[in-house]
Amino acid sequence: MPELWQSNDDRDRVRAATDIVRLVGEHVALKPKGREYAGLCPFHDDHRPSMNVVPSKQIFHCFVCGAGGDAFSFVQRYFKMEFREALEFLAERGGVKLTPRRAQPPSTDSPRSSRAEIVQASAFAAEFFRAILRHPEHGQAARDVIARRAISPEMVQQFGLGAAPARWDGLLLTVQNKSLDTRPFTDAGLFKRRDSGDGVYDSFRNRLMFPIQDAAGRVIAFGARKIDEADEPKYLNSSEHAAFNKSATLYALPQAQRTIQSSRVAIITEGYTDAIACHQAGFTNAVATLGTALTREHATVLRRLCDTVVLLFDGDMAGQKAAERAVEVFFAETLDVKIALMSSRTDAKDPDELLKREGGADVFREVIDGAIDLLDFRFRKLRERTRSAGPAALTRAITDEIKRLVELGLADQTPIRRKLIVRQLATIAGVDEATILAEIPAGRGGRRPAFEPRPNVEPKPGATSVDRSAAAHVLACVLAEGGLWHALSEPEQRKLVEGPWSSSALAEVAQAVSGVAAQGRDPGLSAVLSIGESTEFQQAAVALSQAIEQQSESDPDRLKTYFEQCRKRMAIETGQSEPAPNATGKEDAMSKLARLQQQHRELGPDRRVMPRPK
Repeated sequence: MPELWQSNDDRDRVRAATDIVRLVGEHVALKPKGREYAGLCPFHDDHRPSMNVVPSKQIFHCFVCGAGGDAFSFVQRYFKMEFREALEFLAERGGVKLTPRRAQPPSTDSPRSSRAEIVQASAFAAEFFRAILRHPEHGQAARDVIARRAISPEMVQQFGLGAAPARWDGLLLTVQNKSLDTRPFTDAGLFKRRDSGDGVYDSFRNRLMFPIQDAAGRVIAFGARKIDEADEPKYLNSSEHAAFNKSATLYALPQAQRTIQSSRVAIITEGYTDAIACHQAGFTNAVATLGTALTREHATVLRRLCDTVVLLFDGDMAGQKAAERAVEVFFAETLDVKIALMSSRTDAKDPDELLKREGGADVFREVIDGAIDLLDFRFRKLRERTRSAGPAALTRAITDEIKRLVELGLADQTPIRRKLIVRQLATIAGVDEATILAEIPAGRGGRRPAFEPRPNVEPKPGATSVDRSAAAHVLACVLAEGGLWHALSEPEQRKLVEGPWSSSALAEVAQAVSGVAAQGRDPGLSAVLSIGESTEFQQAAVALSQAIEQQSESDPDRLKTYFEQCRKRMAIETGQSEPAPNATGKEDAMSKLARLQQQHRELGPDRRVMPRPK
């Protein structure tokens, strides 16, 4: 059973300071849907909005994968945080000062550091590097590089740039002087073990440091540019670890995501300095990959934030090849994807160089505005390759192209988009569309179809199978309207709701309902969620409540009627007799509930209005 928080002022204050619509809306594009909001679920490969956010209950719920809970649960799931991390994150975000707690000694049970320990080590290192950059002596060389690159002080501060000193133990000595455990720093890639196995040394030395942040704005890794031109390589990046997945991380996303959401457009560049130069020039919807090719994980992140992605590549051969690879990554995405090549408007090798020229921002805007559709780009390349091809070579090229498009998800495209693709292939091949269609395998696609909401399928509570017993439906009704608990006859029917249950998640929910009621509170969903930390518990409670909301169409009278039917069926299933009618003339529980509901029709400020980022 979840721990019952007799006094949980911190948690309650943080909950009151957090609006779940604003919180989720910072990371997922939400659209109004009646009294709720809908968006792509970030917890499965969602291509059609299947997650609802309910302002009146301050919960989220996905009707496909079952994910659900309150603001704490969303943060825990989305950022892969433990509960205490989520509490601290939301407290800082909401301006709530938490009650100080005793420092916990570092755990020695696990051979590896936890995600939280690695994030804390990375944050410490980021502050150390910033301090070195400000140092009159040790930061001078890095400041000279910043000046040569014309990076403004505002950008230095906004992106948290720093410097690693030109010594093997600069960070190490600082960590040791603070009596900190070196293990999280080693696991974060900040220290390397000596070949002899005796001790560690700094991974980054004499470099300009670019902190890499996750979507929550926490430093999780670093990019490091050489200061001494004799050093190699030019860029040195953190290796992947428990908190850092290079293929799913975009540099500058925390700084760019609000503009991306408001403009519905994201610009993808190829380097740290390119992204910073874009922001400095006013193109604040720019992000960058981390020295890797674009991946489907990157596409998934962007799909939840915007409608259009502009992929910006250098005009050299490497940029051309990168553009062709990106086409394959984004082909099956439900995004409008465009390719912008620098060589189409300028001889500048990258955005950083262009934006520092006189009038560079105007030329850059022309590059972006002149971006071509992803499929147009791909088919231009196909035309170039087949322009002088003979019939046999042309047939092979078109056949290979069809085969590759099928592997990339041609079957998953909308009928209109599929028709346009067929038409372009037919034009290139000089044949009719029926000939191209005959070459496309019927009913076979290379990628798994996207999840689709199924309106007639009952949501699953957590990872458990749906319990269809009357007791489960009674429990769900109580979560939807906590006052219904008082309409259960004591003690028999309440014990039936309390369990036993075959599902551990449902058992926790039932015990939490009973525990909240024992404290003298109505055990509705909000009260129940306030005492449980685990995401599995919250998911089960939300799924039950939302299933009944659908069943009753959120109508209080229908909910009460359905509750009475389930209560009677529960008595029949267990062989219990129905309680005798109230003959005392006193107000019974159901009548009292109806009266209280009428008194509380006014729920306060209208929370349906989508808060706007400040």
